Amino acid sequence: MDLFIKNALVFIDSEFIKKDICIKNGVIVSFDKPSENMPEFDAGGNYLVPGFIDIHTHGAVGVDVNSASIEGFERMSRFFASRGVTSFLASILTDSEENTLKILSRISEYISETHSGASLLGAHLEGPFLSPEKKGAMPEKYLRKGDSALLKKYLDTGAVKYITVAPEVEGVKEIIEEFGAVLPFALGHSAADYQTTLNVIKSGAVASTHTFNAMQGIDRTEPNILGAVLEADIYNELISDGYHVHPANMRMLYKLKGNKKIIAITDSIEAAGMPDGEYKLGSNAVTVSNGEAFLSGTKTRAGSVLTMDNALKNLIKYLDISLEEALPMLTENPADLLGLKKGYIKIGCDADFTVLDKDLNVINTIISGKINE
Repeated sequence: MDLFIKNALVFIDSEFIKKDICIKNGVIVSFDKPSENMPEFDAGGNYLVPGFIDIHTHGAVGVDVNSASIEGFERMSRFFASRGVTSFLASILTDSEENTLKILSRISEYISETHSGASLLGAHLEGPFLSPEKKGAMPEKYLRKGDSALLKKYLDTGAVKYITVAPEVEGVKEIIEEFGAVLPFALGHSAADYQTTLNVIKSGAVASTHTFNAMQGIDRTEPNILGAVLEADIYNELISDGYHVHPANMRMLYKLKGNKKIIAITDSIEAAGMPDGEYKLGSNAVTVSNGEAFLSGTKTRAGSVLTMDNALKNLIKYLDISLEEALPMLTENPADLLGLKKGYIKIGCDADFTVLDKDLNVINTIISGKINE
């Protein structure tokens, strides 16, 4: 789509500058007024920032990724766009091989068609090569050892863009070495010790999944997986709802990594955008009460109801940082992890933007140069 954006405070190179933006075929081509007539969007003096990218979500508005229909993905995409998200990965909870392939095929089908709302980029496989000891909401019967042939079968669908694995699971180091050049590997749902974790990071793992959650914590004589992923120069996913990670631990993470290695995620489930009640996460029954999600009848957390616009506000509040400092965690960092031409407002980048008012409420999103309706 072609579009001329005017009267915006644009986030460029870590600061806000009053700029015009010229878009052709969904790509930023200049910061000048166009020589020919094209549709215009007046930003009204509001903030124009790169569109938010959520790399870890299991659903929203009554739609669970593991059972989502084409219509369900459309409903999710439209909801996410209303919360500032312009692109996302659909996270598949560990499931049977049959159902995983079914959902991967559906994701590919959805991507191949034209839809409204946030762009579905592909799938994040959360498993099945995870530790039973830190399984969280993962159905233990579907967890398995590292399996190169199975992963290749999933990759052959063309939908998989990111995967979570546990360092100590047999065969995981080998599949990272085999596929790490074509697929970003994150570490999570793990009770691995420090050295085992460092070894798989050296083999090519590049991130940690929902850092602090479903991973062995730091002991005074054994740093374990948490110590390794905090020390190593890798990305750290973070759920900033104030429930999953104590704000003090969020601030510690920020002091260690700054705003260039943290990736804000929602880890949302189908209850996001819905009232408290009973929901599903894959094959699990989930109870949401006062905005917190647990496997029904337990104290095991089962995703969140967080949205990316609230994640941004929470980062600013809990970390006591500016909007300029917080934005890379929702934009640049996930784009860099996945190798996307998104996340920045630069010539040649995709024209994906979120428009925020001065209170950081989402006014609109623009996706590939098209104003979201």
